Amino acid sequence: MASPLERARAAYARQAWGDAFAAFDAIGEDTSAGPADHEARAVCAYLLGKDGECARSWEAAHRSALEAGATAEAARYGFWLALCLMLEGRMAQAGGWLTRTERLVGDGRLDCAASGYLLIPALLAALDQGDAKGARDLAVRATGLGVRFGDADLRAFATLGHGQALIALGDIVGGTARLDDVMVSVTAGEVGPITTGIVYCAVVLECMKVFDLQRAAEWTGALSAWCEAQPDLVPYRGQCLVHRSQLDQATGDWRAAISTAGAACARLTDPPHPALGLAHYQEAELHRLTGALADAEAGYRRASRHGYEPMPGLALLKLAQGDAMAAAATMQRALGEAGASLQRTALLFAAVEVLTAAEDLSGARAAAVELERIAAASPSAVVTAMAAQAAGTVLVADGDPAAALVRLRSAASAWQALHMPYDAARAATLVGVACAALGDHLSTALELDNATESFSALGAVPDVERVAALRHSLVNATAPATATRSPIQAAPALSTREREVLAQVAAGRTNRQIAAELFISEHTVGRHVENIFTKLGVTSRAAATAYAYERRLL
Repeated sequence: MASPLERARAAYARQAWGDAFAAFDAIGEDTSAGPADHEARAVCAYLLGKDGECARSWEAAHRSALEAGATAEAARYGFWLALCLMLEGRMAQAGGWLTRTERLVGDGRLDCAASGYLLIPALLAALDQGDAKGARDLAVRATGLGVRFGDADLRAFATLGHGQALIALGDIVGGTARLDDVMVSVTAGEVGPITTGIVYCAVVLECMKVFDLQRAAEWTGALSAWCEAQPDLVPYRGQCLVHRSQLDQATGDWRAAISTAGAACARLTDPPHPALGLAHYQEAELHRLTGALADAEAGYRRASRHGYEPMPGLALLKLAQGDAMAAAATMQRALGEAGASLQRTALLFAAVEVLTAAEDLSGARAAAVELERIAAASPSAVVTAMAAQAAGTVLVADGDPAAALVRLRSAASAWQALHMPYDAARAATLVGVACAALGDHLSTALELDNATESFSALGAVPDVERVAALRHSLVNATAPATATRSPIQAAPALSTREREVLAQVAAGRTNRQIAAELFISEHTVGRHVENIFTKLGVTSRAAATAYAYERRLL
């Protein structure tokens, strides 16, 4: 009959983390339990989300190894305790354990894998501080030590860091090759479960940063399968859900994306996880796209409270609310802070839309040019499509619709090939605008109708409203005026000043232009616009314009 310790070890071997943890607990003070058993209990506790028990077990493993004279193992346990404390955000305690581990290793006098593990926190700090070359050099050193001591976990951390450093240096092809390399060892089961989860999440996050959605989808699927095979698993499920929601959004399954984003927020809240801010941002993005603007604003605030910069979503929200100038100011500030970060690509793409709406064509043009430079050095088909669409947007605004069509059709084809229906519909809308500028109203109607169909299927209410207004102004405007239409008809729900502001909005003027035209402050215009939206039951300037035309208010 198996002893309690043997049952605990067997449960751990079959990855039944809950059963194994309970069995280790039942052992009590069994003196036959060695450092490896304390390590197994620590792993189980971590995977079950029992952070306090995890730390206690790593300490017990460290102490047990020291008592047995296994200094190298004690140093390794010290690193794992420090890492788990870092992941909890307990940085002072983590630093103390790293110092103790460094003292055990003794400046290299103890030749062991722990000397390589100690390079990992320094590597992460270098990445965080923007020292990608320093991080790459540390990764190479750590890889060598991992190979020499046959430590698969150390090799995995080092290879992951090497890939991240290369991507930060602009070598996306070389960086993603390192990420694929480390994922091979993970999917082959060569590394421990804590390392597996950390590497999975980090690799998917890097893929999303460089807009490699196909690679992200492949590894997200693998991560999901790994999580689902272990029902007791806690730490990685929430972050996995965030990435799944992002991918569902990109590929057009917004219903699943919304549900998954909500589940991610709930799972990451207690205790608060570092990815909680990203989860709230993702949920806010979906609210914005579906027209729940108040919920979106609240979501962006939650994201900010949890340390995530809610951009470019917040600027796009302000644009949807009719405040192009505030959106442009927010966008310019974000671009000024972003430096050469990978997030800058998404900011530039949104900046073209925001700055064009704010009539800052020089700013929009500069953003489009910079995005084209990034695309030229990027292997991502997504970034290439973004650059083409941005360039086309600026060309339309510059009055060169023929040249714009070349870029916009290229973008539309790319989005179609990538199976990204929302982006394809946005490009189709711009194609329709360019066709209208060339007098081809038949093609304009076709493109706008196709875009409307896609937006409606997705649930993109603000875009449906915007395209309806565009269709009316670009296509129906060619029809003969009727005798029953007057410049502005009475609308009992609106004041005289609100009707004047609505007429200016329908003419496509910004808040600043309306303020100058009506000799009132820009703040007052903004208040009138908000009141108009509320009274008409709409959420955007385009929807207000469409409402006004449909009710013959203009």
